[in-house]
Amino acid sequence: MRAIIQRVKEASIFIKDSLHASVKEGLLVFVGIEDSDNRDDIEWLAGKIVRLRIFNDHNGIMNLPVTEMQGEIMVVSQFTLHASTRKGNRPSYIKAAKPEIAIPLYEAFIHQLEMEWNRKVKTGVFGADMKISLVNDGPVTIFMDTKNKE
Repeated sequence: MRAIIQRVKEASIFIKDSLHASVKEGLLVFVGIEDSDNRDDIEWLAGKIVRLRIFNDHNGIMNLPVTEMQGEIMVVSQFTLHASTRKGNRPSYIKAAKPEIAIPLYEAFIHQLEMEWNRKVKTGVFGADMKISLVNDGPVTIFMDTKNKE
């Protein structure tokens, strides 16, 4: 699994020109799933995201996780995180899981986040054409890959 985690002041998802979901201060998580992803990837990534200390404490130091600052989390599926640009100029998405594999893993990931965080996670719609509006705070943007845990 790959994820782009952005610390946001606000974020919104629009589908067919209608507001689908929005969050105020918190995390916007774009997640890409590949065929080899499994329960271990879900648990590792969800745990890391919930405990990621990227919010400022009272001294202005990034020291707080989303759980301590009462922020919100929004998750958006994004198969393009598995784009390969090795050959030519047209990205290949061969590593991105097909919907029959990706949807159950995506739903399990959301469920795991909710269990770790003990709050509801807002989401997009898997496979939908979404317009995402966000105000990145910092900017703070973190990339994680469960196959390359740095």
